[in-house]
Amino acid sequence: MPSNRTAHLVGSIPLPDAETVFRTVSKALGSSLKRIPDGETGDRSRWIWFQRAMLESHPDMELDTDTPPFEVVQWNGKVVRKTRWMRFKDDADPSTLSFPTGYRDAAVKSYQIYARLRDEGVIGSDVRFQVSIPTPMATAYMYISPNAREAYIPAYERALAQAISGILDAIPHDALAIQWDVCQEVLVFENYEPFGGRPADYKQQIFDELARVGRLIPGTVELGYHLCYGSPADEHLIMPKDMGVLVEIANGLTSRLSRRLDFLHLPVPKDRSDAAYFEPLRSLYVPEGAEVMLGLVHFDDIQGDAVRMAAAGDYLKSFGVATECGWGRTDSARVTGLLESHARAAAI
Repeated sequence: MPSNRTAHLVGSIPLPDAETVFRTVSKALGSSLKRIPDGETGDRSRWIWFQRAMLESHPDMELDTDTPPFEVVQWNGKVVRKTRWMRFKDDADPSTLSFPTGYRDAAVKSYQIYARLRDEGVIGSDVRFQVSIPTPMATAYMYISPNAREAYIPAYERALAQAISGILDAIPHDALAIQWDVCQEVLVFENYEPFGGRPADYKQQIFDELARVGRLIPGTVELGYHLCYGSPADEHLIMPKDMGVLVEIANGLTSRLSRRLDFLHLPVPKDRSDAAYFEPLRSLYVPEGAEVMLGLVHFDDIQGDAVRMAAAGDYLKSFGVATECGWGRTDSARVTGLLESHARAAAI
């Protein structure tokens, strides 16, 4: 019997390679899958860290040794990582720069594996290939010196637009879904202190960015957004009061998006099954046909998953199930259990 819920995978999965991901996930989740990512294996396993390496080797970028290093601080005060900001060299012209992001080449390589496995019947014929791409603000707020961000964001956005164009040229649209990873924007809304402040018009900037990158995706391709609180230590950077910020961002996005929205992912911390956390969902607006995925599945917590689903059901009529974020920094021994949890939750 087909599942009555979608099991959504955010992106990264700690397995050796894309083929292993495709085979493992398809076997475990079967008909509950609508889209399948390649697991962001290899250099991409730490989300955007491989972009940091690209920036460090870029001939027009350098370390900013004049500004105190960036400390990635968890909700409990623990410093997860400390890195130097980066900036443009004095003779660089950001308006003419290009950045070799690598997203196009990675997607095309994985699509070839996906297509072969789909033709062999390993992947369902109606399951789309999902490409997850971080927004321009992701690298800007994690790696770029605060006084260089304004010039960097449009330059990097051009590079992402070029990568998207290459993906659209190489992959059949009826087999493709593109998910924008929205993390730093959520942290900016929460006024994450280590970022060094936020512009006065940050809401307008974020809404405009999310709508703009959405317009890069034609209506022949599925489009989704994954909202996130970061997970460098496999848990939220900030523990939110409730889903209010997520709902505000989602509503600001959908009110400006000029094309169809197909899916939206919103995270749920493990210890939040209380009504107060889910209450803002009463104000969530998603267009007809768009599916909401709630990241409420947690490792080895069968009872907790069911409780969180029941609590969410009081505020949202229907939803798919997912984890809070990708699994790239998760112990690979947990993959089997996480997939079983998704299958179980999807069948509820």
